[in-house]
Amino acid sequence: MTETDTETQEPAPLRDRIANGAFLAVMGLARILPYRRRVPAMGWFFAHLLGPLAGWRRRIRANLAMARPDLSAAEVRRLTRAVPDNAGRSLAEIYSGAEFTDRIHAADPLAGPGLPALEQAAQAGRPVILAVAHFGNYDAMRAALAGRGWPVGALYRPMNNEAFNRHYIPAMRAIAEPMFPRGRAGLAAMLRFLKGGGWLSLGFDQFDVHGAELRFFGLPTRTVLTPAELALRYDALILPIAGVRQPDGLSFRVEVGAPIPHSDAPTMMQALNDDLERLVRDHMEQWFWVHRRWKRRG
Repeated sequence: MTETDTETQEPAPLRDRIANGAFLAVMGLARILPYRRRVPAMGWFFAHLLGPLAGWRRRIRANLAMARPDLSAAEVRRLTRAVPDNAGRSLAEIYSGAEFTDRIHAADPLAGPGLPALEQAAQAGRPVILAVAHFGNYDAMRAALAGRGWPVGALYRPMNNEAFNRHYIPAMRAIAEPMFPRGRAGLAAMLRFLKGGGWLSLGFDQFDVHGAELRFFGLPTRTVLTPAELALRYDALILPIAGVRQPDGLSFRVEVGAPIPHSDAPTMMQALNDDLERLVRDHMEQWFWVHRRWKRRG
C-alpha cells in the first residue's frame, strides 16, 4: 500500500477505528519494553485479556472437544491460554520489524528433511509452493528464507478492518516481499512470479467451502486444493514448512518438511493435512485452534 493509496481511501468505520486505536495503544506500550520482555508481555495480554474477551477460549474448547476428546480437563485449560499466548507473541514479533528479522537472519534456523530440496530448487530456479499453516509464527519462515536471499512471496487476504490494514500490511511487507493481495490483479501478479521461478507461501489449514472433503484429526473438513493444483500446473516443488517456536518462547526452528510427490491434488493435500496434524500433535499450543476448521456446508 502506497502513501497515495492511504490518503485517498475513505475513512474507516468508527467501530474499526476504535478497535484499531486500542490495538495501537497496547502495541505502543509493548514497544516501550525491550524485545525479550515485549514478546511474552503481548502473549500474556492475549492469553488473559483479549482471548477471553474475544470468545477464543470457548472456540478452542469446542474444537478440542471434536479433535482431541482424549485430552484431560487440565490440558484443555492450559491450551485455552497457551494458544492465545502464541498468537500474541507472533503479533508482537511482526510489529518488531528489524528486531525480529535480524534475530531470524542471525540464527538461520532452517532445518528438516526438505531443506536439501529447497537448496536445489534455488540453484535451478525452480518454482516452489510452500504450504503453510497458522502455526507457531509463519513469518519466521518468511524471514528465514528471505535471509538466505531466496525469492519468497505470499498471497494474503486484507483484514476486514481497513484501519488495521494500513499498518498491518506494511509490517508484513517489511519481513519479506513480494506480497500479493487476493483479487484479480494480485492473482495475476502472483502467477507471473511463480512462473518466473518464484517461491510462493500458501495457507491450507482453514475451512474452504469450495474445497475437497479431506480429513484432519480424523474428521472430515473442506480443504483448499490450490497449492497442489499450482504445483502440478507449473511443475513446482511443494512441501510443508513451519516456524516452530522453541521452549524459550522467543527463538524458532523453521522446519522444512519432505517434498510432497506429485500425484493428484486431493492426495497431495491430504498428505499436507497429515503432516500438519503430526506437527500439531507435537506442539498443540502452537496451532491456532480458534479457527472454525470443521464446519458443515449449508
